[in-house]
Amino acid sequence: QVQLVESGGGLVQPGGSLRLSCIVSGSIFSRATMGWYRQAPGKQRELVARISRGGNTVYADSVKGRFTISRDNAKNTVYLQMNSLNPEDTAVYYCNAQPPMTSTNYWGQGTQVTVSA
Repeated sequence: QVQLVESGGGLVQPGGSLRLSCIVSGSIFSRATMGWYRQAPGKQRELVARISRGGNTVYADSVKGRFTISRDNAKNTVYLQMNSLNPEDTAVYYCNAQPPMTSTNYWGQGTQVTVSA
């Protein structure tokens, strides 16, 4: 079965950095578009970054220049490097996988990122 497991969240001070990881079990990774989404308390889930099978990336305006999404196809893993974090980045971050030619989406359980002094 397809499973997505996130890790790397935690508490960090403003201006600090974290790297999130998402390991995908199953055979879909190499052909799937991968993304990171986040949901803050009282807000709807929003796209943070997306990376295609070929490595093309899309970022939310709020994180451009600070966050970097990447993938390691040999390890079935997608990463989100987060630098210059601010309190507005506080949210639960979710890993997402979407295989081509289908509307099916797979989600991880989420990992909490808290940016606070």
